[in-house]
Amino acid sequence: MLIRTEIGVDAAGIDSLLKRSFATAAEAELVQQLREDGLLTLGVVATDDEGQVLGYAAFSPVTLQGEDRNWVALAPLAVDASVRNQGIAKRLVYEGLDALNEFGYSAVVVLGEPAFFSPLGFVPAAGHGLHCRWSGSEAAFQVYKLADDAFVGAEGLIDFAPPFTRFD
Repeated sequence: MLIRTEIGVDAAGIDSLLKRSFATAAEAELVQQLREDGLLTLGVVATDDEGQVLGYAAFSPVTLQGEDRNWVALAPLAVDASVRNQGIAKRLVYEGLDALNEFGYSAVVVLGEPAFFSPLGFVPAAGHGLHCRWSGSEAAFQVYKLADDAFVGAEGLIDFAPPFTRFD
């Protein structure tokens, strides 16, 4: 299994994976729109020896109270059913966090399962006074600090990129 940054030829495989992994095509359409709008900050893929995409993590910009603080959201995250429970999702997330750290990003937010994300170092965003429009379950909205000063003066509403409005 190779974990790497996505390249152009991966688009069809990513689309197929997302359509297989979720109940609707909304996540696949989201990634297509983010890519078309130039809002895909980073995409990380897991491929097999033949180059088939078996895992994917997308990162896109968010704002805090309308201000760009060099933060991104992790969404969606998917691993093909045939290779789940092998640590691929964890490797995708860590590869993304490492790359984002190298690029100078300050923090990553995610709306996801605390049992998965907490062991990776994500903490409840509410503990930092942060929320998003979908955080009905406060525990699910989490944040990961990449820069030491990421949370200095950070409090309020996190807005995801416009293509995420499809989930309102």
